[in-house]
Amino acid sequence: MKNFMLIFRNGSEATKMSPEESQQNMQQWFSWIGDLQSKGIYTSGEALMPTGKTVKKDNLVTDGPYAESKEIIGGYFIIKAASIEEATEIAKGCPDLPTGGSVEVRDVVVFNNM
Repeated sequence: MKNFMLIFRNGSEATKMSPEESQQNMQQWFSWIGDLQSKGIYTSGEALMPTGKTVKKDNLVTDGPYAESKEIIGGYFIIKAASIEEATEIAKGCPDLPTGGSVEVRDVVVFNNM
């Protein structure tokens, strides 16, 4: 099994949810995480605040990121899967997909010579 990172981008419809719909969506997240944990797939993950800092060339520091709301990265998971295809199938369970969210699936590279 290899590690894959799932990077979650918020859906454009997420900002239009009522408090009840938001709570229901969070319950779907908790259920999905619990299911992945019970299968030994979920390794770790965290939500990310929408604010932060960006460091650029010559140590220029700016506030941000200021992406369009549909592009804001809301969090990530590290999961175990046999292939990127399997990791992609797992990503299809993301509760934010119905609200226009997306999941980027990336293979984690392990450097053994460090």
